[in-house]
Amino acid sequence: MNTTPEDFDRPLLPVPQVREKPAFGAAGIPIAVGAVVIALGGLALAATGIAGLAGELDLGDGLALAALVFGVLVAIAGVITTGGLTMVAPGEARVVQFLGRYTGTVRLDGLRWVNPFTTRRKVSTRIRNHETAVMKVNDADGSPIEIAAVVVWQVRDTARAVFEVDDFIAFVAIQTETAVRHIATTYPYDAHGTDGELSLRDNAEQITQQLSAEIAARVEAAGVGVIESRITHLAYAPEIAGAMLRRQQAGAVVAARQRIVEGAVGMVELALDRLAAREVVDLDEERKAAMVSNLLVVLCSDHEAHPVVNAGSLYH
Repeated sequence: MNTTPEDFDRPLLPVPQVREKPAFGAAGIPIAVGAVVIALGGLALAATGIAGLAGELDLGDGLALAALVFGVLVAIAGVITTGGLTMVAPGEARVVQFLGRYTGTVRLDGLRWVNPFTTRRKVSTRIRNHETAVMKVNDADGSPIEIAAVVVWQVRDTARAVFEVDDFIAFVAIQTETAVRHIATTYPYDAHGTDGELSLRDNAEQITQQLSAEIAARVEAAGVGVIESRITHLAYAPEIAGAMLRRQQAGAVVAARQRIVEGAVGMVELALDRLAAREVVDLDEERKAAMVSNLLVVLCSDHEAHPVVNAGSLYH
């Protein structure tokens, strides 16, 4: 029975609690310049207040103290403002939290500014590869096989990748291995000539489509998108590899013999028809049977035929 990439039991996933949204922020360079100017201005004002308290400037104690306090506060504000500056490299994102609450994701690369009292977690959005180890499983026929696969994936929802699962990289690895094992146990290694039955060896394209769909369904909870998956290793387990090789060789021999017999029968039929059409020789049924037997032996034999020349008549 043919299957499609949708013909499998999809895992029951919980409804996601968070989804990615843009974080509130601004361009970082103008704010960085402004924060430095504010901090320097505050330090200058505080220095003026200190000079007034020391008597170097005639400001009065009250005004000098106010200038000192206000200058210190302005300088601290400038320093705190610089704490919101965040460098975002291409292929990365920053998941922003304020007091434990998700507030958004910064995806624009360059120097960005967000609330300085937030925490920012770096998440890579680059395309990644994960290759499973070679696993020994039983196929649909119960035969032990070895199989491995590689999956190409990418984080598409950073909020779900961070908050919906404990470790999205480990989650992708485990779910990929689970999907590969499920695919391997669903289909036989070889269809053995059964019409309409998919097999791991003969229907690689359909199997990889099914594998990609199943992995994508399993890792959807982590906000991960599957780009492609491929089976990289497929073989019978060593303990049965010899027997299966002999079985494949026997099947190849049978198929070759069938082609040889079909060709030999056609050649014999053509020879008899041409002999009769050109009236080269008139053979009765018994001699025709003998001729057919001899020709089939010559054409179907594994070894070179060594004919015996009849020096007498056709019937002796």
